[in-house]
Amino acid sequence: MKIIQALSFQIGNQVSYHEIAQLVGLDNQTVEKYIQLLEQTFVIFRLNSFSRNLRNELKKSRKIYFYDNGIRNALIANFNSTGLRQDIGQLWENFIISERQKHINYNNIYCNRFFWRTLEKQEIDYIEEREGKLFAYEFKWNPTKQPRLSKTFSRAYPEHEYKAITPDNFEEFILPQL
Repeated sequence: MKIIQALSFQIGNQVSYHEIAQLVGLDNQTVEKYIQLLEQTFVIFRLNSFSRNLRNELKKSRKIYFYDNGIRNALIANFNSTGLRQDIGQLWENFIISERQKHINYNNIYCNRFFWRTLEKQEIDYIEEREGKLFAYEFKWNPTKQPRLSKTFSRAYPEHEYKAITPDNFEEFILPQL
């Protein structure tokens, strides 16, 4: 229970098995086995970091998301409305990424999925590698807050498409195109 609660507070952030192990008083291997079990039972899923060997890219990082925000909220006992949530950005990111995972699986879309981050903390929330191209996405709860794409990413990967996903345009990202 302590492991999954710790993961609940870290959605949208990089997860360190070592840090969680220290927090809950277990060893790294035990934590990793529990995380694998949670993944196999479709409670959580991992998103690994994208790297093509640029010196400043994180190579072995991971983020963990919940398939269902309701389970996550139950674990931390927080069912406040969106206007009262301090974690609304994290909930939004988790919701969009989990619904995209479901969309990809249901529609047999073959792609690799990642997040991207550098040592300088430049970040892209979500990347799909499909059809020989990179598709980069930023998730913003506030549609008026326009994210800027990292110049480091743009220079390193010029063959990409970039889009911000907000409450105003999320349906086209997670629903099948008719």
